[in-house]
Amino acid sequence: MKYNCLNAIAKIGLDEFGAAYEQTDNFADADVALVRSAAMHEMEFGDKLLAVARAGAGVNNIPLDKLAEKGVVVFNTPGANANGVKELVIAGLLLTSRDILGGINWVQTIKDDENVAKLIEKGKGQFAGREIQGKKLGVIGLGAIGVLVANAASALGMTVYGCDPYISVENAWKLSRSVIHVNSREEIFQECDYITVHVPLLDDTKKMINADTIATMKDGVVILNFARDLLVDDDAMEAALASGKVAKYITDFPNARTAGMKGVIAIPHLGASTQESEDNCAVMAVRELREYVEHGNIINSVNYPMLDAGVCRVASRICILHRNVPNMLSQFTTAVAGINIENMYNKSRGDFAYSVLDVCGKVDEAAIVTKLSALDGVLKVRVLQ
Repeated sequence: MKYNCLNAIAKIGLDEFGAAYEQTDNFADADVALVRSAAMHEMEFGDKLLAVARAGAGVNNIPLDKLAEKGVVVFNTPGANANGVKELVIAGLLLTSRDILGGINWVQTIKDDENVAKLIEKGKGQFAGREIQGKKLGVIGLGAIGVLVANAASALGMTVYGCDPYISVENAWKLSRSVIHVNSREEIFQECDYITVHVPLLDDTKKMINADTIATMKDGVVILNFARDLLVDDDAMEAALASGKVAKYITDFPNARTAGMKGVIAIPHLGASTQESEDNCAVMAVRELREYVEHGNIINSVNYPMLDAGVCRVASRICILHRNVPNMLSQFTTAVAGINIENMYNKSRGDFAYSVLDVCGKVDEAAIVTKLSALDGVLKVRVLQ
């Protein structure tokens, strides 16, 4: 198996491949690929490519549907960089509450004055701020990052409100019992002094911070965005900052508008930029690729359903990526008639599905791949034996 890295990937992750894998600089020659921020939307994808792993959570740089149509599974690494982002969010809470940056920059303007110490004591009052203890923080999105942020802020003495109608059982167990669960983000807009968003960019969340929602917020609210640029309407934010409705806006996704906008603290996408996060993401991405290549299991895919069939205990495993349409399973069993099926697994996600057949006895790989691939709706077939 050959792998290609579209961006620099931490060596500790690449070492997970082992001797059975070879790195190639030619993307067209790769069976699997790893990516961080490289734009893939204009790339061409050959039939050899099996999977792409994003060493990180966001996948806006990857054409998910285009790859799904080619039978290419796309993975991401949710939670691997969560602690790094959480720590930067906590730093953001402090940066927006205390004029730390203003004070640091001011000191640099007087650092050569022999009376610098006296000037500091005289002028420090202009940078006074407020403490976060006792303030209300609203966390919208209680995934891997949101849960850590909520728990950390609660430990710092904030009153934390959390909202996520799709919170997983695992994250619900991890959430501090001191976090107040609310049913809608509108409650957070109305109640909180600080609001931090940790949701994916969907039709429902695009520009969720806008003129209408800002109007329902407290005067002097602070908004933190360490999730996605387009969750916030830039026009509405500029107007709210100018009027004082929003006291500060801190974003880890500055653009041509917000980078120089008054009242904005713009961070150059540093949320996951720690050695630990990069290592964690790289290791997780490679392990996901190996699990799929070697066992046919899909863990943390963003364009195909998750399916964990464990380790194959019989002679052969037939893996079929296909469209989510009726009568596919009956066609598969007909195509392998005469071969005993020990176990069969099937999962679907939107327009696409994945089926795994564990069969007793070795199969003619070329023949079975040709036969199944000829079925309408089948996108890619592999045989592991």
